[in-house]
Amino acid sequence: QVVLTESGGGLVQAGGSQRLSCVASGRSVSRFAMGWFRQAPGKEREFVTTISWSGTDTHYADSVKGRFTVSRDSGGSTVWLQMNDLKPEDTAVYYCAVRHGYDLGYAADDYDYWGQGTQVTVSS
Repeated sequence: QVVLTESGGGLVQAGGSQRLSCVASGRSVSRFAMGWFRQAPGKEREFVTTISWSGTDTHYADSVKGRFTVSRDSGGSTVWLQMNDLKPEDTAVYYCAVRHGYDLGYAADDYDYWGQGTQVTVSS
């Protein structure tokens, strides 16, 4: 069993930055890919980014490319999402997820474990 705990959400003004953290506990996730998703009110959960188990491969949704950066620690248990130049449309609950596999995952169904989510609100 893997437990994921996100932190770092809150209220930020448009154009500002925020850094989210996700810590995995329980079973080791050092060999698994991880990802971030988000869900705005009334919308489906959408892919934001994914990172390989080694941290060397990443992929981003077009909507966040160039503004968001995903990374993970050498032990593989912590992943961060650095968000810059935030926009009101980035407002959502952000979820961290672990994929029981080495390769990147781009859909919610690709992931096996999920955190409880952290709210990010960007004011205009």
